[in-house]
Amino acid sequence: MELISDLVDYLDNLPFLVRFALCVIGIAMVLFGARIALINPWKDFVKGSSAGWDDLLLGPLSIRLNIFIIAAGAHLSSMWLIENDVDYNKLQPYFGASYILIATSITSVSVKYLMPVILEFFENKDAVTVSGGNPFLVFCTRAAVYFLGSYFALLELDIDLFGILASLALVSLILGIAMKETVSNIANSFLLAVDRPFEVGDRVEIENNLGTVVSIGILSTKILDRDERLIIIPNNTIVYSDIINHARGGGDGNAKRKSLVIDVCVSYDEDIDHVKFSLLEIARSSPHCLKSPEPRVLVRELDDFTKNFRLFSWVEDYNEEFIARDWLLKTIDENFISEGITISYPTEVEIKSEEDDITNADKSKRQEEARKKMLIEEQRLQSERENARKRLKELEKEMSKPGIPGEKISDLEFEAQALESELNTFEREG
Repeated sequence: MELISDLVDYLDNLPFLVRFALCVIGIAMVLFGARIALINPWKDFVKGSSAGWDDLLLGPLSIRLNIFIIAAGAHLSSMWLIENDVDYNKLQPYFGASYILIATSITSVSVKYLMPVILEFFENKDAVTVSGGNPFLVFCTRAAVYFLGSYFALLELDIDLFGILASLALVSLILGIAMKETVSNIANSFLLAVDRPFEVGDRVEIENNLGTVVSIGILSTKILDRDERLIIIPNNTIVYSDIINHARGGGDGNAKRKSLVIDVCVSYDEDIDHVKFSLLEIARSSPHCLKSPEPRVLVRELDDFTKNFRLFSWVEDYNEEFIARDWLLKTIDENFISEGITISYPTEVEIKSEEDDITNADKSKRQEEARKKMLIEEQRLQSERENARKRLKELEKEMSKPGIPGEKISDLEFEAQALESELNTFEREG
């Protein structure tokens, strides 16, 4: 005990600069020890984990741990270096406020990465559920955490935050009246975040505008339509509008599945069973339509001049809708010609000449050549679409692997977005 007492007395009698240097060295040693004893083992544990949120949380929490060690080291150093109790007591509130702010920052960053995981865990896994957490709810929760943390930190410094806010009440009232529409848009954006009728990437129809959601902001939502025009719709308008979300329908757990309906009208001379069987065979042979649920053909109407049939089929992804429709209509036309089925159309008597026969012969040759070239073009586009879909699935599997660095995930996500855009372009061209 005497040795320790003598050592303490010796250290207390050292010059101020020497004691300050010892404090800095001590803090550096604790930082190094924390990296060896805590951060590195934690990093090894995270690499072996299959979860992705702990990889994202490792870096921010490591930085905040180092900041806490520096703050605590500075606090303990001040107890030794400052001999005047009055000066030391003046610094105490600042250290207390810094601890509160560090704890607030740790809580906020934990909410950022853990809350989406918790929200997704409690969601019902049905056809209309969108995976992932809600960014706006996460933002509001983090804002509340920072507000409470700032409030208690300012209380440590004897500053009443509510008193400051009360003094700004009149100014806030004036700004609220002047920015009525803006405030209303912000409030409605919160309602959209809670209800979540759509998210980025969904194909929606709002106010007769059909397109893909590219951004959901505080004031407005941006939609990219088929003509690649950016449509900006205020959140006020969206809240009071009917919304059709093509990415949340479907059935059997496939949210993007879409029904494809085609109406065909034939002459009264045609046999109903013959037409129905021909349409069924065409739908079943389609490379775009699903085998389950099976296609269906029903007689829709017998009007004054035609027998009306309706073909029901399904595509796995709504992005395939127009491509599948194009294939079906083209094949129906070719099949009906070979089967001798007549599609109803207004008729008129036309007197042909020999020149018309020659022109029709040349036209037939050009049609045959165009048909061959178009077949090659369709095969090329189909191959490109298949390759893009295959690569997209490979990227999804690669991103789901544990231990992938954040920078690598960003590159994979960027490539996946480019492929999604390419598939959407194919769909628009279709």
